[in-house]
Amino acid sequence: MASAAVFSSLRRRRTPSLEALLAPVELSEEKLLVILTGISSELISTFSLNNKTMSFQRKNSRNLVRKIEVFAVLLECLMDSTSGISSILPSTAVLCFKELYLVLYRSKILLEYCLQSSKLWLLLQNHSISGHFHDLSQEISTLLDVLPLDGLNLPDDVVEQVQLIKKQSRKSKLFIDRSDETLRLKLYSFLNEFECGYIPDRFQLYSFFVEKLGIRDARSGRMEIEFLEEQIANHDGDIEPTASVLNGFVALTRYCRFLLFGFEEDEVQMRIRKHKKLKKGLLTQEIAETFITIPKDFCCPISLDLMRDPVIISTGQTYDRSSISRWMEEGHCTCPKTGQMLVHTKLVPNRALRNLIMQWCSAHGFPCDPPEHGDPCCDIIAATSPSKATVEANKATARVLIQELANGSEGAKTIAARELRLLAKNGKENRAYVAEAGAIPHLKKLLSSPDAVAQENSVTAMLNLSIYDKNKSRIIDEDGCLESIVRVLKFGCTTEARENAAATLFSLSAVHDYKKRIALEDGAVEALAGLLREGTPRGKKDAVTALFNLSTHTDNCVRMIDSGAVTALVGALGCEGVAEEAAGALALIVRQPIGAEAVGNEEKAVAGLIGMMRCGTPRAKENAVAALLELCRSGGAAAAEKVLKAPALAGLLQTLLFTGTKRARRKAASLARVFQRCENASLHYGGLGVGYAFAGNSATSREISFSSEYVMPVPVSVPVL
Repeated sequence: MASAAVFSSLRRRRTPSLEALLAPVELSEEKLLVILTGISSELISTFSLNNKTMSFQRKNSRNLVRKIEVFAVLLECLMDSTSGISSILPSTAVLCFKELYLVLYRSKILLEYCLQSSKLWLLLQNHSISGHFHDLSQEISTLLDVLPLDGLNLPDDVVEQVQLIKKQSRKSKLFIDRSDETLRLKLYSFLNEFECGYIPDRFQLYSFFVEKLGIRDARSGRMEIEFLEEQIANHDGDIEPTASVLNGFVALTRYCRFLLFGFEEDEVQMRIRKHKKLKKGLLTQEIAETFITIPKDFCCPISLDLMRDPVIISTGQTYDRSSISRWMEEGHCTCPKTGQMLVHTKLVPNRALRNLIMQWCSAHGFPCDPPEHGDPCCDIIAATSPSKATVEANKATARVLIQELANGSEGAKTIAARELRLLAKNGKENRAYVAEAGAIPHLKKLLSSPDAVAQENSVTAMLNLSIYDKNKSRIIDEDGCLESIVRVLKFGCTTEARENAAATLFSLSAVHDYKKRIALEDGAVEALAGLLREGTPRGKKDAVTALFNLSTHTDNCVRMIDSGAVTALVGALGCEGVAEEAAGALALIVRQPIGAEAVGNEEKAVAGLIGMMRCGTPRAKENAVAALLELCRSGGAAAAEKVLKAPALAGLLQTLLFTGTKRARRKAASLARVFQRCENASLHYGGLGVGYAFAGNSATSREISFSSEYVMPVPVSVPVL
């Protein structure tokens, strides 16, 4: 039986019926002949209609169909026989016809595969597909060797045709069309030119794609690209040529698509898609995958971004190298997450976590740039890096797109922005080169476009470019670019555009020096606060993460208060999906007295944080108790009293002291100390045999001596309740 490998991608796109895989068992001989006659007639008819449109495997297909035509004649003769069916079909013949049933179905799958697959894919699979035609020919030969012709009472001319096909099948050899093979090698030669740093000649590309392959317009080029990308995605890495090589052909075809056919055809298609609203939600999904669905353990606690180079500090906490290095360079000598003093400043690579992150990125097709300092532990990253041919072809495409972005029609600029967005979606190399080639100034101009699609594509392209660290400075330093992004955030034509603008600010704010600059941009924080209050779930997520980043800069506290961001963060404490980050931002803001005063004046702040301590996630509970502790420390007597008189605080602290995260337990112990001093009483822990003893009994917060260190437990007498 022929291998099913070549049929797998067709089956993934169109699941065959069960009869394609199983031979009929209980059918009568007459019914079996009827079914076989119908299948063979369908195959012959399909091939006759599509013979002229087949690009490749025409000779192999014709030879297979010619054999099927002989079977069709044989079956018709048996159907026309005037004698009883059962008397003319020996048991051996019935078994042969059941095997013929399977052969015909596999022939149908193979012929449909050749008709429905893209031209480039058929060319790349030339050897494999030819092998499957040969396998079917061998199966037919075996079937004819067993078929008892003498017992079927066939006319002499039909017997002669069957004998001829039997002889031809026995002598058949693997046939690979030389002209097809020449084209396949030519396709590889184009890729090799890119690999060597050269750009293939335009006239040769035109001759190959247009004259030889018949890819004559932008729509056909796009379909070829989409088909190749589908094969890469569907085969889960088990594919020949390899995914890396196929990505090179995708890049080559994308370059030819715009070089040879321009943008007008795509412009028409985009307008059609826009009116039919077929693209709704695609950008949302793309950015949501980038910024929302990352496992939290893979994100740096400082930047909230995916860690590219996780390192462990002396307290045992893991951070991204760039974030924790910047923290230390600013003069901090404590752990940002736990507040503990650092014994030393040595950074130990967390190789196990890095490998997990790389595996997750590879499994989910998630872009992740390798560390820039050349750590030798980047083998997994290097293994998934694009080939030089892919990079060079994408560079050539970027140049064509940027030229169109600068000088093309408004519709063509929209298409160029979309393609630049897609290029920048994956890979540090693409993001770096698109920016280096001068895309940012042109994308900035498109941010002000009244066309919703153009604006959405340009701001999303800007977002994707900003993921690469070096591009952050290019965007910030581009005159008027930050202002334009904020304008989209405030007045964007679509919800997706406004959300992507917020995500761009979040990405840019990963650089500490830019946090104050973003906050000072007129209307930026106000717009983020508005999005947090009234946006979609994804918009709220983008807004709260951006506000969290801005909150980590101490100079932004007053701006956060004046802009209404504090009120929005308090309101978000009850919103699923953003409460955790909102509490974290508030914990940063209340470290300053003016921030603590503002949060303390919010009616729902303490109740919201207490509610998170009761039923939030472990990280949410940790952030909530940290915020309450900092509110007591910095907010004065009134704020401390409001916190300490909150219902159920004692019980929640008790629970956290024994079930919370390490940081939550430490913060809860410190807050318990405040609670005990102000109440001048012991906090009991029923039946657990441990407790905390606190010195001093002054009730005023000015006399309270706060410590960020963990309060060590001291055994006390605890009654059993």
